[in-house]
Amino acid sequence: MTSHVKNTLVTTAAIAGALAATTLFNTTTVKADTTSSAPVTTTTSATKDTAIASAQAKVNSASAAVVSAQAAYGSASTAASDAAAKTAAASASAAATSAATSSAVANAQAAADSAATAKSTADANLAKAQSTAAATSRAKSMTSAAVVSAQSAVASASAKASDADSAVASAEAGQTVTANLMKSDDPTQASAAQQYFATKTAIVKLLPSGQVQITIPLTSGLEYLKEVSYNGVDATFTKTGDHSANITFTADPATSYTLAMTMDISSVMPFMHETALLDVDTTIFNGLLAAKSAADAALTSAQAALSTAETNAATVAQVASKAASAATAAATVASDAAVAATSAATNLTSAQAANSTAQAALTSAQAAQSAADAVLAAAKANLDSANAALTSAQAELKSAQNIVVVTPASSTASSASSTASSAGSAASAATATSNVASSASTTTVTSAVVATPATTKKATSSTPASSTTAKTLPQTGNENQSALVALGLAILTLGIYPMMKRKHA
Repeated sequence: MTSHVKNTLVTTAAIAGALAATTLFNTTTVKADTTSSAPVTTTTSATKDTAIASAQAKVNSASAAVVSAQAAYGSASTAASDAAAKTAAASASAAATSAATSSAVANAQAAADSAATAKSTADANLAKAQSTAAATSRAKSMTSAAVVSAQSAVASASAKASDADSAVASAEAGQTVTANLMKSDDPTQASAAQQYFATKTAIVKLLPSGQVQITIPLTSGLEYLKEVSYNGVDATFTKTGDHSANITFTADPATSYTLAMTMDISSVMPFMHETALLDVDTTIFNGLLAAKSAADAALTSAQAALSTAETNAATVAQVASKAASAATAAATVASDAAVAATSAATNLTSAQAANSTAQAALTSAQAAQSAADAVLAAAKANLDSANAALTSAQAELKSAQNIVVVTPASSTASSASSTASSAGSAASAATATSNVASSASTTTVTSAVVATPATTKKATSSTPASSTTAKTLPQTGNENQSALVALGLAILTLGIYPMMKRKHA
């Protein structure tokens, strides 16, 4: 049982004792000539008893309502006090949490902003590095393609140079071509010397100077052919047998050559001079050296282009490699920045959630306190209403007690009996009220105990009406007043005792 409930029950017991005492003090037969502020009504004893009983029932009911309202008010007061304590605790917790989390939220927000900025910068750097890597990769591909193309050009130039070299080498080694000695004045007729050149061929060699060396195989008649010259330059005779030799001279490439020959044919005529036309085409070698030179130059150029392409490719490959490494590093930085930003955002969310939780707890406690305060206000209103009802009932009871009873002479004894019966009823009410106070001091009040006065029956007079010769006035009740006062004080003491006990405890 809380201290509020105990205080309420003790107070209620005191009130009940006071009410019982008040009831007993006021439950007396009023003198006929009493002066009271309450209206004075003249009626019969039975009517007054009925009015008193009805008013007493209302007082008892109102007293029970006050007790119940006091208990409810005490419970509501305890609940409101507990709610206020919880609100204060929640407020202190929210303030402490807010003080702690506000700094955490600020730090987390700053960290989140910094991480977001770092992530943005890292993403921009990554995009730039990736763009550079892509560009250098394309350049690398282009330079690689250029190298391949240069290599192909070198291969082609090399093949052409090789073909040109082979052609020149073959020409320099000499080739056998058709050759005829014809009369210089009639190229359609064979020369007289033709008979000594039975093969009708010539061996043509290309010289490095671009000229050609022409060799005519003399198969017979060496003893008759004494001289051969071309453009005033004697040809060279190289004997290949007793009657054969190779006759060689040098000239520019042409299709025919006019040779001067001296023959000694003693049987015919000595030293016959003849001009013969050597019909031989040596222009087959024209352009070989130029082609070789061009092919060599093309090869050299292709080789230089290949070297340049390879150098460029190597340089671009290094740049591309660095760009790729930079892109990889930027990707790592961007990934780390993203992780840091996510972590900072999570920390910020946690800090904000902690603050929100504390604020929600405070709001909930404040709502609970408001509800408890509302219940307390309602209980206070009920208690005020019950006290007002009790005051009204007490006024009604006092008014009933102030009724003046007119008793006939024959009813004097009956009136005394009625007065005694009323005193007994009041004693029963005091006893019930005492029980209520005693019970309230030890247990929680769950229902109001209402003391109902005993029904007062009008006693039958034992004295005949004829025996009373003189009219008697109503009894004043002074003979019972002392006993009633003592009983009221006892009940009041029962109400005050728990309060004194509580005070000295």
